[in-house]
Amino acid sequence: MKTAKITSYPTSAQWKTELIRLNYRERYRAMLLSTVSVLAMVCAIAVLVATLWMPVLQIYGSSMTPSLHEDDVVVSVKSREYEFGDIVAFYYNNKVLIKRVIATAGEWVEMDKEGNLYLNGELQEESYVQDKALGECDIEMPYQVPEGRIFVMGDHRSVSVDSRSEAVGCVAEEQIVGKLIYRIWPLESRGFVGNR
Repeated sequence: MKTAKITSYPTSAQWKTELIRLNYRERYRAMLLSTVSVLAMVCAIAVLVATLWMPVLQIYGSSMTPSLHEDDVVVSVKSREYEFGDIVAFYYNNKVLIKRVIATAGEWVEMDKEGNLYLNGELQEESYVQDKALGECDIEMPYQVPEGRIFVMGDHRSVSVDSRSEAVGCVAEEQIVGKLIYRIWPLESRGFVGNR
């Protein structure tokens, strides 16, 4: 003899609980998708800003000591105007170099054997240079900066290879990545990068 199976149907309270659970799951899924979309958009914008407008760079080498040290992390900003004392990053031989702007197009640069710098015939006060030196200089002084170029030098004059060398020469404006404005690492040294 077969027994009849009795099926119990959910009560209205059980239906209500199930609907609330499904509704909560759907809202959670929508919120998660929205959050992931916003985070992806913020990351994409941050990458674009960092790449196109404000590149973040890490310092390698000692050519800018004492102003900047190896492993410092700095923020640069794109610019079209540069003046004496600005620190710039530029492309050279598939590398990014960091140097200080000494002269712009049409200006005359001269250095004596002690490493004193003259710009358009006037001695320049360079408080950021600790050890003055003529360094690796194989260009004829006084030197006039060509049109569309910038004359740059490192602050550690005895070791820096820069516009004083024919190998590097003056930097074309198209080579410039940006002007350094702020040091973000190490934390104890963070702050604006002094131009003079």
